[in-house]
Amino acid sequence: MIDKPIAFVTGSTRGIGKSCAEILAESGYHVIVSSSKEVFDVEEILKDFDSEKYTYVKCDISDPESREKAFGFIEEKFGRLDLLVNNAGVACRERLDILETTAESVERLININLKGTFFMCQKAANYMVSKLGRTNDYRPRIINISSISAYTSSVSRGEYCISKAGISMVTKLFADRLAEYSIPVFEVRPGIIMTDMTECVKEKYIKMIEEDGITPVRRMGTPEDVAKCVKAAASGLLDFGTGTVINADGGFNIRRL
Repeated sequence: MIDKPIAFVTGSTRGIGKSCAEILAESGYHVIVSSSKEVFDVEEILKDFDSEKYTYVKCDISDPESREKAFGFIEEKFGRLDLLVNNAGVACRERLDILETTAESVERLININLKGTFFMCQKAANYMVSKLGRTNDYRPRIINISSISAYTSSVSRGEYCISKAGISMVTKLFADRLAEYSIPVFEVRPGIIMTDMTECVKEKYIKMIEEDGITPVRRMGTPEDVAKCVKAAASGLLDFGTGTVINADGGFNIRRL
C-alpha cells in the first residue's frame, strides 16, 4: 500500500491532464494517470513519468464498465482516493455552424464531456463517502476541468459549449450535495490554452490575443497555468469555498469596455 494521498487525473497522458498529473505528483500525491485507450505497453505510456510517483489505468469516462473497472482497480491497489480531477474530454471532430451540427456530434460531446464527467463525479462521491472516518487524514476533493466555452458562445462548435456549460452545473450540484460530508468540489475553467486541441486554430487565437487584446494577459495559456489552479484547489486552502470557479484564462472573464 502506498503511503501517500491518491489522485486520479483522467485524460492525463498529454496536455492539461499531464501537467496536472505532474504538479500533483510534485505536491506529494501518488497520481493515477489514464486515457481511454487500451494500453499493452504501460512502460511506453509512462516513459515520461516516474514510475514511483504514477500508476496507469485505462478509463473511458463515457463507458460505465470502464468507469467501474477503474474504480475497482483503485480500491484493490490503493484502498482510497483523495482527489479526482475530471480532465478527460474531446473537441468537435469538425467545426460546424449550429444550423448544420449533426446529432452524432452532439451525442459524442455530451456522452464524453458531460455525462462522463457527471458519472465520474457520482462514482467518486460515493466511493469517497464510503471511506470517510476510516483515517484521520482523509479529506477528499473533486475538481472538474471545464472551459470558458461554458459561458462563451461559439456558434461553430455549439455542442462543445453546451457540454462545458453542463460541467459547470455538475460542479455546483455535487458541491451542494457533498457539503454535508465536507467534500469540496471545484471547477477550474481554462481559457485559450496551447494544446493539441487548439493547434488547428493557434494562429487565429494568437492574433485575437496579441493584436485584438481579447485577453488582458496577452499570451496563450499553457497547460501548466491550468495545473497551478488545480494545485491550488487540491491544497486544502480553498475548501470553505466549495463550488468556486477558478479561472485560468488570462483575464478573459473580465468584461471590459
